[in-house]
Amino acid sequence: MVSVAATRVAHPTVENVWEALAAIPDPEIPVVSIVDLGIVRSVEWRGDELVVAVTPTYSGCPATEVIMADIGRALEAAGCSKHRLEIRLAPAWTTDWISPAARKRLADFGIAPPGAAAEFARAIDTSALRRGPRAEVACPRCGSARTRELSRFGSTPCKAQYRCEDCLEPFDHFKPH
Repeated sequence: MVSVAATRVAHPTVENVWEALAAIPDPEIPVVSIVDLGIVRSVEWRGDELVVAVTPTYSGCPATEVIMADIGRALEAAGCSKHRLEIRLAPAWTTDWISPAARKRLADFGIAPPGAAAEFARAIDTSALRRGPRAEVACPRCGSARTRELSRFGSTPCKAQYRCEDCLEPFDHFKPH
């Protein structure tokens, strides 16, 4: 007679799952992982089911479906056949959750990483048309602080297009929020 304990299949540790998720690149910015971006909020076993909570960078992010599918495939490959993915919208994602290593990889890739969200003025009255003081955005190529915003929208909605006034190179800036 086989005991119930002997028939249980061992599942990956939470640490192993985090490692598997850390290998998933962001589909829009492949030099950073979804873990480095801070969008994977939690990983936990609830009985024999693995639950992974994800907070998209914003509620309309077009990459969310791709990210969720990538997570599902990574979990299957890691041996987590029974899993559930939850989208958690509160608290809202903030660029403050991006890891220091990811900020460096963004800059090395040519995208100016965001400063702390608290450094940027937040409008309380959404009808106000004026902007708060502009935070310094350093050029990821030459490091100059003499940069100029060309467009509020860059290659993706979460980035703005800038140009360096010293080296004259255009670059994306990951908008803080």
